Amino acid sequence: MPKKNAAPPGDEQSRTLEDTRNRAAGSLTSFNAEARTVDVILATDTPVRVRTWEGTYDEILAITPAAIDTSRMDSLALLDSHDRYGGLASRLGGIVPGSLRFEGGKAIVTAKISRNERGQALFDDLSDGHVLPASVSFRPLEQKRTEAAPGGVATVNVTRWAPLELSIVSVPADPKASTRSEQEHTSIEGPKMTRKEINDQIRNIAEIAGLDRAWADEQIDNETDVEVARAAAFEAMKARGTTAATIRAPHNSTTLDNPEVRRRAISEAVYARTTAGAQVSDPARQFVGMTALEVARECLRHAGENVIGLTPSALVERALSTSDFPIIMGDAVGRTLREAYSAAPSGLKLVARQTTAPDFRMKHRIQVSEAPRLEKVNEAGEFKHGSLAEAKESYKLTTYGKIISLTRQAIIGDDLGAFADLARRMGQAAAATEAQLLVDLLVQGSGVGPTLSDGSALFHAANHKNYVASGAALALDTLGAARLAMRKQTGLTGELISVEPKYLVVPPDLETKADQLMTQITATKAEDTNVLAGKFSVVVEPRLTDAARWYVVADIASCDGLEYAYLAGEEGVQIETKAGFEVDGVSVKARVDFGAGFVDYRSWYAAKG
Repeated sequence: MPKKNAAPPGDEQSRTLEDTRNRAAGSLTSFNAEARTVDVILATDTPVRVRTWEGTYDEILAITPAAIDTSRMDSLALLDSHDRYGGLASRLGGIVPGSLRFEGGKAIVTAKISRNERGQALFDDLSDGHVLPASVSFRPLEQKRTEAAPGGVATVNVTRWAPLELSIVSVPADPKASTRSEQEHTSIEGPKMTRKEINDQIRNIAEIAGLDRAWADEQIDNETDVEVARAAAFEAMKARGTTAATIRAPHNSTTLDNPEVRRRAISEAVYARTTAGAQVSDPARQFVGMTALEVARECLRHAGENVIGLTPSALVERALSTSDFPIIMGDAVGRTLREAYSAAPSGLKLVARQTTAPDFRMKHRIQVSEAPRLEKVNEAGEFKHGSLAEAKESYKLTTYGKIISLTRQAIIGDDLGAFADLARRMGQAAAATEAQLLVDLLVQGSGVGPTLSDGSALFHAANHKNYVASGAALALDTLGAARLAMRKQTGLTGELISVEPKYLVVPPDLETKADQLMTQITATKAEDTNVLAGKFSVVVEPRLTDAARWYVVADIASCDGLEYAYLAGEEGVQIETKAGFEVDGVSVKARVDFGAGFVDYRSWYAAKG
């Protein structure tokens, strides 16, 4: 993850390396010249905005003892700029065993500085009071992706991760100079940035560095680029002797040097193998055609593991536990599942309103009546008070889910096609689950729907005037009667309201008849004219089993009726992947938090047929 650093104010002998993703976070017991140690904030739970060629998301690390794999912690190296191939010369020191602790959403370790040439240079810089950024390289072991709400970005919660090394990094002018290793992500700050994005970055730099708005405005007026502004801010901080948070270092997140880009490229290639006609981006092309074993081998090589002489079984076992392989396979399967989910819409969703719920408690929908009519004001100028009537309907969310697993045997046998087919069926099943819940709600009570808060069924001839129990086969005259009934609907105070009939909902048995009624045919006599042609949009719901019953629904933009909700921030199907002990392979869990209810009867009309 990208890390920001800061040194506490005051004591010139005390300097702290701090998380570049976090702003100044207060004092820590820090640089100890005699012991040659310094405290380093390994990571925080601050969200980091990640941009790749495929999209943008916020990534959040879990900062708890259970979330961090500490198997390598006591041997974790402190490196110079993520140089894992420079041998001992690039080693600045190591982590003091047992020093990991947690304070206020931060994971903190103590590093001991080496006496080699580079280590001594770091020691001298800290002694002189220089502020230095730190950056951790890590491997995600478990993560959960939440798709974006409309107008927002997706979120990836890394719930378990393994630190691989910790580095001290510089603040280069060249964006490619701080290409990250393993799982380090940052915002793109390359040549494709718009002027607005550059200006936003400059304002962010000023805020992090504790510089005023005038400084940022001067940089923007001079059309300064991000790296020049970053360097200027760094010099301004040094000149005033401040210990504010270090400026975020730029990183290259558009090439395969970035582990996130590489991981997504391989995932895209795996997905393309199992999906006919799938288009791949340029970074993914070199991985297209790889078998599951070849992907495992590639992941291990990139993680620095020796794969010479490994049997297929040993190769897969090691890839599942020590590389990005589980995440890559899970991402590919999740994409297949999500696309299948999106491609299997419900007919009833077209005539329902989507919303969200903040939790799993009952969601209450209050219906407020139309405003009372205005009355004549008497000669004394007295205005009379009016009131609004209310009605309330309720429903709540329920969680539905399933787990599928890609076993070690399937990976060795390269049986990805069968697994992708299973993922597609699972995505379709998730969509079908929602669709069936809506249909079950509509047809409960022997077809008259749920009982509403007024004590009557949704469809009630006398109380709601929206139901015909017999003699109403779908035809021009019965459809006209339905339209008339909806036009005459009244609100809570008995006033006529605007109900605009728009949809004709039918089972597949009535689809042809509905299409005929909506077709304009030139008539030879006026009485033969089809006056309803094109007046309704036909919606076919294949899960409706009553071959004669049909419905008219009002425009959902103008009148409440059927409503369905997802948990806020987790709209649609949610995917989690895990390389676990329960299954010797990769498990993918699909979950949806979904609920539905009728919040008003006036926008629906049913005919038994």
